[in-house]
Amino acid sequence: MTAHTVQPAVSRFPFIDAVKAIASQLIVLHHLAFYGPMSDYARAISPGLITWLSQYARIAVQGFLVMGGFLAAQALARDGRPVAKPVGKLLWRRYLKLAIPYLVTLLLAIAAAAVSRHLITHDSIPDAPGLFQFIAHILLLQGVFGFDGLSAGVWYIAIDFQLYALLLIILRSADRIWPERPGCARGCVIALIVASLYVLNRDAAWDNWAVYFFGAYGLGAIAYWGTRPGQTDWWAIATAVAAAVALVVDYRSRIFVALLVAIALGLSRCSGIIATWPRTRLLAWLGEISYSVFLVHFPVCLLVNAVFERFVQHAPAIQFAGMLLAWFASIACGALLHRAVERRAAGWLKR
Repeated sequence: MTAHTVQPAVSRFPFIDAVKAIASQLIVLHHLAFYGPMSDYARAISPGLITWLSQYARIAVQGFLVMGGFLAAQALARDGRPVAKPVGKLLWRRYLKLAIPYLVTLLLAIAAAAVSRHLITHDSIPDAPGLFQFIAHILLLQGVFGFDGLSAGVWYIAIDFQLYALLLIILRSADRIWPERPGCARGCVIALIVASLYVLNRDAAWDNWAVYFFGAYGLGAIAYWGTRPGQTDWWAIATAVAAAVALVVDYRSRIFVALLVAIALGLSRCSGIIATWPRTRLLAWLGEISYSVFLVHFPVCLLVNAVFERFVQHAPAIQFAGMLLAWFASIACGALLHRAVERRAAGWLKR
């Protein structure tokens, strides 16, 4: 086995924090626009904006997929070879990192749905979960077993864990089979990117499995491995070209956005601005709390929607103000969750 020991990594990249900040806020606004009833009334004030947020802002999740691959490549194989830690330990730590704040917000989502069902009747409110549905959510297998999500966006947590596991297995397997050829692992990743972009991502039957999303995730990994200050490897450029050709074969806006984010990450690393720009406290803070905001925003928005539907006048301006209130409350609750749960869990895992 030729796996390498862990090397110290840059703790935060301002450029990645900025992309996370923007993507997470777009996801919150998408769900506010997509799920009513506040947006149904507020649409009269700005129909174009709410329609765009409802239909297109969700594509921002592709940014998270690409950045996930980029950061996973850094964590698992900074120099192209996998780190020398047991696979089981790495997967367990990844699960805990994702699941500790996720399980807290899952309970919040169940409670928020129960309160909302008591106040109003609306299609956006999840039903009370059954035992097996709840267990499937704990195991991040709800999509695989066909259960409805208990909160918006929980599918992404399950897919993120699958993608991390898949990348780790590819790296370790290639390292065992071709220990003297570290480029083979990279070649396997590129081959799966191509398979995903040209075949698997074009078939919605695969959308509960990592391979459906590996085109975006793998592009992030290639953006990390294929660039360094002042240099971009030819095979990274070739992978980007293959992704662009896949868009000619079958245009998908989600893949277009993923390719743009991957190129932006690669260029930012090649130029060095990934670690220096932008230097804004707001974006850095929003990027730091982005995962917690992503997790907690749905139960917050659910409760605000229910209260405004039941107790507040249905005038478009007032309901639009309710959407803004839900947006800012999601950020505030995300900051609280980050401080009280996510950051403490991360410190515990490091120790």
